[in-house]
Amino acid sequence: MMSCNWGTELWDQFDNLEKHTSWGIDFLERYSKFVKERADIELSYAKQIRSLSKKYHPKRSREDESRYSWCLAFAATLRQLNELSVQREELAENLNTQIVCELTRYTQEVKTERKTHFQDGRRAQQHIESSWKQLESSKRRFERDCKEAERAQQVSDRIDLDNKTDGEKARQTAQQKKQAAEESRKDYMTSLNQFNQDQHQHYHTLVPVIYQRIQDMEERRIERICEAMRSSAEAERKVLPVASRCLEVMMDAAEGIQPRMDTRQVVEVYKSGFDPPGDVDFEDYSASMRRSISESSYLDNRAEGRRQSRKLWPFIRKNKLLTLLSSPRQPPPPPPTSPSPGGVASSPQSPPTASREPITQRLNDLMTSGSRTRKQCLRSLKRGIGQLSLKLGSGPADCSHLPPEQRRKKLQTRINNINQEIQREREQRDALLKMREVYEQSPQMGDAVSLEPRLEEVKQSLQRMEDELRKNQAWLSEADSRLSDHGSRRQSGGCGLNSQVTTPGSSSLKQLDNRSPASRESPDGSYTEDNSAELQFKSRSSEFDDDFDDEEPLPSIGTCKSLYPFQGQNEGTLSMVEEELLSVVEEDKGDGWTRVRRNLEEEGYVPTSYIKVFLDSSAKGFVQSSRLV
Repeated sequence: MMSCNWGTELWDQFDNLEKHTSWGIDFLERYSKFVKERADIELSYAKQIRSLSKKYHPKRSREDESRYSWCLAFAATLRQLNELSVQREELAENLNTQIVCELTRYTQEVKTERKTHFQDGRRAQQHIESSWKQLESSKRRFERDCKEAERAQQVSDRIDLDNKTDGEKARQTAQQKKQAAEESRKDYMTSLNQFNQDQHQHYHTLVPVIYQRIQDMEERRIERICEAMRSSAEAERKVLPVASRCLEVMMDAAEGIQPRMDTRQVVEVYKSGFDPPGDVDFEDYSASMRRSISESSYLDNRAEGRRQSRKLWPFIRKNKLLTLLSSPRQPPPPPPTSPSPGGVASSPQSPPTASREPITQRLNDLMTSGSRTRKQCLRSLKRGIGQLSLKLGSGPADCSHLPPEQRRKKLQTRINNINQEIQREREQRDALLKMREVYEQSPQMGDAVSLEPRLEEVKQSLQRMEDELRKNQAWLSEADSRLSDHGSRRQSGGCGLNSQVTTPGSSSLKQLDNRSPASRESPDGSYTEDNSAELQFKSRSSEFDDDFDDEEPLPSIGTCKSLYPFQGQNEGTLSMVEEELLSVVEEDKGDGWTRVRRNLEEEGYVPTSYIKVFLDSSAKGFVQSSRLV
């Protein structure tokens, strides 16, 4: 097996070890940066998921969203997404605190330790190099001295043969050179022994120790990277169970969606409890054939178009009906004495108030008026009813303004809430009674008399709630009995009612009088006991359809030019500026108002004295003929 000791195996790879350890520290810094960026991504993902969940979460709690299973499933999915974002935030925090911060601190420690180790290695390397240089210097000096001693000996031997006096001097010089060479030899031997000792100590003691420390440092660095990777995986594995539970909750929420129950819930929410309308009676319009074709062709065309688009009462568009009922029934403002904007602006904003007709008078006008004035009568009637409803409140306490089925559900919900309040009050009363009993047995704990006002208040509150409960239970019994009567009539008498044949000459009042009491309930949920008023209203209802159920806008009968600016702030009026051109839809009927239109979209009434009307020639003939009829 190959040895893994850097001191013995890599004794001559100092530079390579320095490069390798530097690259290792760079890798440690790169991994720290990688974990930090991943934590930032997790945190950004968590924020985006939370923002998405908040964006699609309802701003306020709606009753519809707590009623249907698919709404509840989606709300549960959003809550679990929010929980997933929380787990992702925790993962990002763990990555930052447990890995990034620790690796950053450890990187600085490794850099410091590596610097120390390689400084020791360089000092050892410098020492051995210095010892080698000293050895080389003594070796060269010994070599030089030996060569000089050899030359001096050769000169001395040659002089001895020629001249004995100079030979003595040359022998002395040669002897000195020989002694110097001997001393150089000793110095060389000393330097050689010292170098060998230093070299042995360098490669067998210093280098192994230093390299072993570097090796230990490298192994600790690698182990720390291993721990960081393991911690990263462990941090994410801790999130997985919670994420798995969130996904399981999402799956359960999706599987809990019940289409059949949701569609049944729609029936529970919107079921009115009314009986379907009966057969439509035949209406004889042959009397209109006595009119002259030249006089009534325009009116007959409009009436024919309206009959084709006629609808039954349950299908009338409410917004269109309300639009037609919104004509102003007050005297128009007088024309301004000066065309200045300041004087004009004040008149329309504060019109003179006039006494309004009572509702009974408006209803009589409605029943006795002709077809061309019924709109004004209905508008006046609507305003009177609206003022009366504002005085009486939004609805009666017994919820009789609601459809039968909705009334029953409203009362049942109210009874359940009252029962809960009663239960809470009873629990509070029992607690006060027990406290009073304890105070009576142990007077040092408190005064029992001090609880009497609170007990009396709770008893009075209970009495009020029980009275309210009995009252709502009576209303609920009445609503249930009425619903059961409706169901029995639908099963027993519905076929007989629809099977009756209406001849062209039969009286519609007799047929309406024979209908069941359920038919006296209007589509808005109110119940009418006055038979005569309702029969008169229903006998005229077929005529009202021709006036209100036409989908096409009324044709223009001319144009008008505004003489003064008008700020239409009342319901049914139309604002205009000076010198503005508008289309005339309906002439002034004597009340001081003219119906105009702008751009086929905006329509309303303006004071007749504020405009100058230009009627078309064909329209003039039509108006005259209609007035004659």
